[in-house]
Amino acid sequence: MEAETDVDLLKRAWRNEKAAPEILQFEAGLVQRVREQIQLLEETVEEFTENRSDDLVVSLYQMDLDRALFLLRSYLRIRLQKIEKYMIHISKTNLWNRLSEQEQRFAKRCIDIMENHLEQTVLSRLPYGYQSMLKQSISSEEDDMVPEPQLDTFVFCKAKNNVGAFQLDDMGEEIIDLVAGDLYVLRYKSMKGLVDGGRIDLV
Repeated sequence: MEAETDVDLLKRAWRNEKAAPEILQFEAGLVQRVREQIQLLEETVEEFTENRSDDLVVSLYQMDLDRALFLLRSYLRIRLQKIEKYMIHISKTNLWNRLSEQEQRFAKRCIDIMENHLEQTVLSRLPYGYQSMLKQSISSEEDDMVPEPQLDTFVFCKAKNNVGAFQLDDMGEEIIDLVAGDLYVLRYKSMKGLVDGGRIDLV
């Protein structure tokens, strides 16, 4: 099989992040390598342009550069959108460990800004017992005002290798044979472990 480049790996990470309802593990090493390749491509394009090299060669390098830039920016943007949407839920669960240091700082700032804004504009004016940003009232047992990812969402996925018989439910009543290359529509919650383990790709 042809070896995958870092840009190919980033494309896979981008597709998985785009399709998954929850935030996935940040691909720190991959992002760093792609950033270094982007810098190298920018220097190459600049050098070829200054030397007035063949326009076709310059355009091919520029195309590679544009593709890598698009994937990286889109990958990071999707993650930031998920953090903005689920920041409180992420901060209170093990999803927090999936964020990069920069993303964690961003999430903390967002939470602080939202808390201050709600306190000044709404919460301080509500009756006692209804001034929480997390609960509808003090009688609520759970944080019922905190949005959470819908893990029961159906997603399209494709097995990278033969997984074999896989149990989709806790009761063992739903079992499916996952074959490499076949396309499936399954609940994300059932096979999130396979996504985390890199054994299945979302499409």
